Amino acid sequence: MVSPIESAEDLSKQTEIAYGTLDSGSTKEFFRRSKIAVFDKMWTYMRSAEPSVFVRTTAEGVARVRKSKGKYAYLLESTMNEYIEQRKPCDTMKVGGNLDSKGYGIATPKGSSLRTPVNLAVLKLSEQGVLDKLKNKWWYDKGECGAKDSGSKEKTSALSLSNVAGVFYILVGGLGLAMLVALIEFCYKSRAEAKRMKVAKNAQNINPSSSQNSQNFATYKEGYNVYGIESVKI
Repeated sequence: MVSPIESAEDLSKQTEIAYGTLDSGSTKEFFRRSKIAVFDKMWTYMRSAEPSVFVRTTAEGVARVRKSKGKYAYLLESTMNEYIEQRKPCDTMKVGGNLDSKGYGIATPKGSSLRTPVNLAVLKLSEQGVLDKLKNKWWYDKGECGAKDSGSKEKTSALSLSNVAGVFYILVGGLGLAMLVALIEFCYKSRAEAKRMKVAKNAQNINPSSSQNSQNFATYKEGYNVYGIESVKI
């Protein structure tokens, strides 16, 4: 089943396919309160569309999708959407990604002692992957449209090594470049240090002979002066 619509933006740019939500629910509130340009544009269309694009129940919305022959799209929570997609007559499909991300909660009376144990139990089930297993069991494994669709979903949602290989290539390349730069810097500094030490050594070799000549000259001069004085006295 191929759809000409791949995202909410595609829906907002056309008028041939109508779209709507449950007349009272979180999806309608999401569009009504949204400040995002695409969703605000969709809300403006939905509230002014004639005939009304809103439905009273989800069952009515799904039935309207099936009767419209591709001319109506029903916007609803992804969990319910995925469940309906796996139910006969298997003629509906989820299009595009989720518009936002929300969680479900279990309500308890205010101040109830059940709140903390329930929260901890839900967190534990989520961390252990039990909730995901239960969803796969009841949504896909027991789906009426075949396990093949479920397998393809899991395959498309899973990341293979080829998907993330580029990241490792970049890391290895960066590490190799860093080592090369460090090696060049080490060689340069070693060469400069060796040259500096060689210059210092040459300077030390030159200074002693210069000092010795100076001393010899001073001694000779001093001896000459003494000899001169003695000659004068004679």
